[in-house]
Amino acid sequence: MFTRDSRQPRIDTLIGKTARVHGDVEYQGGLHLDGHITGDVRSDDSAEASLSISESGSVEGTVQASNVILEGRVKGDIRARERVVLGATARVEGDVYYGVIEMTVGAQIMGKLVRIAPQAGSGRPQGAPGTESGSGSR
Repeated sequence: MFTRDSRQPRIDTLIGKTARVHGDVEYQGGLHLDGHITGDVRSDDSAEASLSISESGSVEGTVQASNVILEGRVKGDIRARERVVLGATARVEGDVYYGVIEMTVGAQIMGKLVRIAPQAGSGRPQGAPGTESGSGSR
């Protein structure tokens, strides 16, 4: 997509354009969203876990995945331990916590950008929920 990484994200789960999900979604591997989710979206803790949201896709809730590729809308915080890629049509109303971020001209964020880096020896990123430096409130 936009990333310099040549491999495409793996898609294990697809939520189609006309689908409307009300409630939290938990998944493993890769999730591609063309529809709408009202609720939190969480992946497992693996580094390969990815979420891609197309231009027609949207989430109203917190997003938590290792890698997030966004071209649609998220109304809530994004927490990506590895990488966030925001396309030209990406819209975020919330804070973005990231390891590495890539933004294309036109992407919009109404919130804070907070870099999270691995802590020495703990394996848990700084700024993540449950750590001293992280604040989950706005």
